[in-house]
Amino acid sequence: MNDLSSDPAGFRPRKPDWIRVKAPVSAGYEATRKLMREKGLATVCEEAACPNIGECWTKKHATVMILGDTCTRACAFCNVKTGMPRAVDPREPQNLADACAEMGLEHIVVTSVDRDDLADGGAGQFVKVIEALRRTTPNTTIEILTPDFRNKHEAAVEAIVAARPDVYNHNLETVPRLYPTIRPGARYYASLRLLETVKRLDPSIFTKSGIMLGLGEERLEVHQVMDDMRSADIDFLTMGQYLRPTPKHAPVAEFVTPQAFKAYAAIARAKGFLQVASSPLTRSSYHAGDDFAQMRAAREAALAKAARKDTV
Repeated sequence: MNDLSSDPAGFRPRKPDWIRVKAPVSAGYEATRKLMREKGLATVCEEAACPNIGECWTKKHATVMILGDTCTRACAFCNVKTGMPRAVDPREPQNLADACAEMGLEHIVVTSVDRDDLADGGAGQFVKVIEALRRTTPNTTIEILTPDFRNKHEAAVEAIVAARPDVYNHNLETVPRLYPTIRPGARYYASLRLLETVKRLDPSIFTKSGIMLGLGEERLEVHQVMDDMRSADIDFLTMGQYLRPTPKHAPVAEFVTPQAFKAYAAIARAKGFLQVASSPLTRSSYHAGDDFAQMRAAREAALAKAARKDTV
């Protein structure tokens, strides 16, 4: 991990009241945790130390992380461990589908670590997971959150799009200026092209992307990222507060206020996103099922409106 701490002795500023959450202690949380362990599944909720884990797991919402718990990158914001991953588990797709069915999920989010060590970047495992979910729990809508498949995204995206997830999410994470220090293993415009490719191959698949605020970005830079996303025809934007996992990670430059998040959301909606989630505790998969239903309804309303215009 790159040590980016610029503050003495890893000093961590006090979190404002709006970012504080209670420790998870509910029976629902424990039941979800037990099921994940029984199925041998990793979750980004745990690995990335998500502040919403108590709320989501109590409601039996979990974002499952496939392809193991070890990433081949070392992004400055992420708490997932870095190293040489283990071999891909062939039982993982069906185990995941069985857990989804047991939890009775209407919507599931599936993400992964970066697997630069694999020839396809792990795309084949995403395809197998989608196929297993369709077989086992056909009424569950599927949202995937993929890495950038560096230097192999065309073939990877083609394979995944052919499997037809309902939502394809890939996060830009931050503004282009901060990529060299915050996301050094990735390229901003390569991530944009990945999302453009999804829409080109199958316009019916919803696309989604998110950024963290509080890393030192400027307001106009955030507006430019919104414009870039709309140029790529991205449907859904998420914005949330960056929280420093450990003193070795990038420091928090600013705790963005809830009012500022609301202002960004208003601007994003004016730019034409079908759905916007913007608050300090927003994460890519936070309330993902409800947001998907709202986004689908927004598209249906827009299509109905266009049809009415055509008949006039």
